Amino acid sequence: MRIGVDESGKGDFFGPLCVAGVRVDEKLEKLFIDAGIRDSKKITDKKILELEKIIKANAVHSVVIVSNGKYNELYFKIKNLNRLLAWGHARVIENICENHDCDYALSDQFGDESLIKSALMKNGKNIELRQMVRAESADVAVAAASVLARAAYVKKMAEMSQTYGINFPKGCAQQVKDAAKEFIAKYGKERLSEVCKTHFKTYKEV
Repeated sequence: MRIGVDESGKGDFFGPLCVAGVRVDEKLEKLFIDAGIRDSKKITDKKILELEKIIKANAVHSVVIVSNGKYNELYFKIKNLNRLLAWGHARVIENICENHDCDYALSDQFGDESLIKSALMKNGKNIELRQMVRAESADVAVAAASVLARAAYVKKMAEMSQTYGINFPKGCAQQVKDAAKEFIAKYGKERLSEVCKTHFKTYKEV
């Protein structure tokens, strides 16, 4: 029995950081593989939302959404993206371990695993932590977590677009800067931090 952990939104200027954890055993592993669950970067947003329902209906899971306001506040305090990721990973592991046993937690390699260990509280202190390069491609538990994290990110981006009446593109390309300029023209530059990650160089550029 293991927990797969992954995140979505860390490389995107707009939108929150979404971290998810999914608890998987052999039976669920087969179900998820048969359903076509794999690295979320290789699946369309429409398919992501379909797979999200399968995962949530069958597995113990946790999703933590760090809104832009909270993200910027945490980054200002922590000043290190790997530490912020470790904090998010630790939260979902904690949430799952609160009522469920697990042998180990597996995530993508993003920094020293001691970062996650030090961020864990009482519920997750005894769990073994493992990291693997491109874990979301190699392990279906991490792939399932990547799907839940991506689904949360996609839904939050759609909500933001509706709230502000602006189409917020993913990533950091030129159209992202154009959308940021549109936001500033509409709401003022002091409110840009409501929808973006302020430590990105894109923030200074716009």
